Amino acid sequence: MNILEGLNPAQSSAVRQTTGPLLILAGAGSGKTKTVAHRIAYLMQSEEIWPNQILAVTFTNKAARELRERVWTLTDGREGEVPRSFMPWMGTFHGICVRMLRQDGHAINIQQNYVIYDDDDRQGLIKQAMKQLSVDAAQIKPRAVSGIISNAKNEMRSPEDIEAAANYPNMRTIAKIYAKYESMRRQAGALDFDDLLLETVRLLREHEDIRHKWQDQFKHIFIDEYQDTNSAQYMIVKYLVNKDQNICVVGDDWQSIYSWRGADFTNILNFERDYPKASVIKLEQNYRSTNAILSAAQLVISKNKVRTDKKLWTDLGEGAPVEVHATYDESEEASLVAGRIATHVGMKARKYHDFAVLYRMNAQSAALERAFRLQRIPYQLVGGVRFYDRKEIKDIIAYLRVIYQPNDRVSFSRIVNIPARSVGAKSLERFLAWQSEADLDIIDSLCRVHECDGLTPRAKTSLGALGTHLRELQAMLAEGLAPADVIERLLTLVNYREYLRDGTPQAEEREENIGSLLSDVRVFADLPEFLEETALISSSDQQAGHDKVTLMTLHAAKGLEFPVVFMVGLEEGIFPHSRVYDAGPSELEEERRLCYVGMTRARQELHLTYARSRLQFGQRGYNEVSRFISDMGNQVAAFEQPVFGIDKKGDDFVSDELPFSSGDRVRTPAFGEGEVIEVDGLAVTIRFDRGGTRKLNAEYARLEPV
Repeated sequence: MNILEGLNPAQSSAVRQTTGPLLILAGAGSGKTKTVAHRIAYLMQSEEIWPNQILAVTFTNKAARELRERVWTLTDGREGEVPRSFMPWMGTFHGICVRMLRQDGHAINIQQNYVIYDDDDRQGLIKQAMKQLSVDAAQIKPRAVSGIISNAKNEMRSPEDIEAAANYPNMRTIAKIYAKYESMRRQAGALDFDDLLLETVRLLREHEDIRHKWQDQFKHIFIDEYQDTNSAQYMIVKYLVNKDQNICVVGDDWQSIYSWRGADFTNILNFERDYPKASVIKLEQNYRSTNAILSAAQLVISKNKVRTDKKLWTDLGEGAPVEVHATYDESEEASLVAGRIATHVGMKARKYHDFAVLYRMNAQSAALERAFRLQRIPYQLVGGVRFYDRKEIKDIIAYLRVIYQPNDRVSFSRIVNIPARSVGAKSLERFLAWQSEADLDIIDSLCRVHECDGLTPRAKTSLGALGTHLRELQAMLAEGLAPADVIERLLTLVNYREYLRDGTPQAEEREENIGSLLSDVRVFADLPEFLEETALISSSDQQAGHDKVTLMTLHAAKGLEFPVVFMVGLEEGIFPHSRVYDAGPSELEEERRLCYVGMTRARQELHLTYARSRLQFGQRGYNEVSRFISDMGNQVAAFEQPVFGIDKKGDDFVSDELPFSSGDRVRTPAFGEGEVIEVDGLAVTIRFDRGGTRKLNAEYARLEPV
């Protein structure tokens, strides 16, 4: 087989350069995997390099499998199952390190039969370490400690380094937990995922003979997605490169979006400094997107100051202009996206799987999921959990169920120790047995828990306090307060927001999810309607088949492509994220790279949407349109959406008298069209055409006469 066949000039040049350091700057959609596969095949076929002499590192096992299959087809000439022995040193950094440590870890006192701890194992050991050090888990969350330890290891910082840099008491405590964790881990003969990298660095640094052995073995080294390497990965590569410096790194600094997990995109920018004899080849022909999409994306990324210089081009034609859609709020935004998709599929112009909807934060999926369910659009969440299946959402709904139905033992068992109340399994069992014998509901039992024998004073105090809180919330419902107000009070009474703030990167996202829940619930006038809605979502949300719209975060979309992409929430404070206001320019530049990644997922159509108002953390805010849209200049076509029953200036609902009566036809962005059954103050009961009767809060439902 002619290995060079089907390659463009830049790709061919990269394949044929077989000696010395080489940096391949591969623009989005430029055939990076194809180039790497052909280069490896060319080395084996034309340079007679053996497969086991090539180290090829990818960032996912999926990418490694795809690359191995391509090389096998190119060198063997036939498709089919690839032998396990083919390209034995092709895999992820962690996978490669596991094998090296199995062989040579004894040199640094790592047993050959070491076990590998995942995140859950690490958190379990951290809890044990904290218990031995008498550190209260309510004061410092084990999950937060785990994240800090992981970041420290990726930056190759020891417990002593953390303690020396500590500028407040908690960090000094965490440094002690880190040290105790390390001692207990070594005693257990275990390595966590970060240790796999860190110990490989130590092995190669401390043992010159072992380092030279591996350098002799690997005649050629390939590193994919080099812009995503962290400090430990960077050092492993440096130690493995031999005197011939036959290293080829492939990547695109424009698509570096993982600094929050330790990636350092300056590694790719500094490649020529590290290897002064390096050649640089740019892959600039894009095989994915139309020129209209590429031109708009290029205008966005060109605003970044710290970047390499490339100019992507395509021969796929100009294509449709990038469209920008202004909407009133998140409900109308979601309705617009769902409506566009439904129309295209209804006309048989597209399939559902042709569409992807990308957002900055997982919390944004709530409005989209509701709109898709309303219009019967099948969807799948990639890299995330359906909104009403997320832990924090299920926690709050469990609280609401106990308030509404105080005999619900399943929901009570879920929330009795959320947040932690020091109620052990035996105490809970005794309490529930007593509650059943006393023939009391759960809230009454909690309020009379002092009568229950066999409980510790601490358990009685905790359960009694919970009963007081639930009784107050129950009274609020009896007084007719809206479900959203009950949730707001609940969050305060049980300190749930403080419980979420555990110091991990996911904490902010969990709070945003609670804000989206508040946005969802404000539409409903009473709790039963809302609980019924969520129950129906849980029972009917499983959708069969493969023809589905893809919903995912922008981070999860990297490496994928779709004929049509919707990017939603293009507002200041949403995208770019609000944290850019407190951080330096590097944070904004990463947000801009993330925007570029999202835009270049689109092959034929790209739609950008923003909302003039958006409910966040239970409060309605009015955000400016994202600067990324203005970055695109005249490369976009702007469209104004009709606003449902509200002044375009964004005035809130103020009238006490509703212009609706029984029998009127109305429309709402969240549920579609229906008939008014009853009006009681701001509560409007509507029988919807798509099924179901709901009592909605007119202040938030934005009803429009039909």
